[in-house]
Amino acid sequence: MKSAALKSTSLVVALLTAGAIGGAGVTAFNAMHATATATAPSATVSQAAAGAVGMTATLPDFPQITERYGPAVVNISVTGTTKVSDQSPLMQGDEDDDALSNDPFFEFFRRFQQGQGRGRSQQEVPTHGQGSGFIVSSDGLILTNAHVVKGAKEVTVKLTDRREYRAKVLGADPKTDVAVLRINAKNLPVVTLGKTSDLKVGEWVLAIGSPFGFENTVTAGVVSAKGRSLPDDSAVPFIQTDVAVNPGNSGGPLFNARGEVVGINSQIYSHSGGYQGVSFAIPIDVAVRIKNQIVATGKAEHARLGVAVQEVNQAFADSFKLDKPEGALVSTVEKAARLTRRACSPVT
Repeated sequence: MKSAALKSTSLVVALLTAGAIGGAGVTAFNAMHATATATAPSATVSQAAAGAVGMTATLPDFPQITERYGPAVVNISVTGTTKVSDQSPLMQGDEDDDALSNDPFFEFFRRFQQGQGRGRSQQEVPTHGQGSGFIVSSDGLILTNAHVVKGAKEVTVKLTDRREYRAKVLGADPKTDVAVLRINAKNLPVVTLGKTSDLKVGEWVLAIGSPFGFENTVTAGVVSAKGRSLPDDSAVPFIQTDVAVNPGNSGGPLFNARGEVVGINSQIYSHSGGYQGVSFAIPIDVAVRIKNQIVATGKAEHARLGVAVQEVNQAFADSFKLDKPEGALVSTVEKAARLTRRACSPVT
């Protein structure tokens, strides 16, 4: 993993799969590529500072949540292949090396090698990866991230009791990064699904997954924000948390304080590609909607409005003489949508 200086202004959105599948890398293993109702009891703890005024704080019972729902969290191993060009090590070298870049014989030889390589067939190199997932039905339906199983030829699901199953990918939706797997098993432990709409900023959350292949690792934190948009062309309103997640956590569940799954851990924001205090989860409401479509039809469909919308900032508010920045601005209309824009009228 190549680290960037902390003073860099650019940040990297890193997928959390501990492996590389389909175009994510050319090595055999890439550690960077790295998706009923019941409640868990809470523990009431008196705070020393607040004890004088009779105040108490209610903390979630994380051990109880882990014991009850940990068995429904699975480790996912994938194998596949990726195509790489048949190039000599010389062509992979640093062309800016001062000792060679000014050497005319080196430049001639480099171009000769490139010319000789034209038209060569690409070779397939085996790739391996790991991720996490969780069981949502006792007959073997599993949710994970789409990037965990991207390009996979074989998917293996391992339970906490060490049983292993070959999984079938029912479908994957790159737009939302949600995938649905099926294993041939019965009477499996399942998680309880919650509602993202009930989740509040500042609320305790817990993640279970397989960071770096360490199965059923538990980490906890709080919800930092809701409805986050990321610069990845995704329409997902991500849940931002400070829960420690790392490569291999992808596809694992994010639990609320009641033991309900409210999200699927998916990405981190980082200078280095490792956890730096900012992680993102796909809301479970979005994941369930995609899951239902995939189970019914094998794919997910997304409606398009045909317009580009941007946030109204202070500059726009001043330009349009608004009292304060609010609402949204339709900046462009796609060609296919222009035929119907006459039917649109402003709302006052």
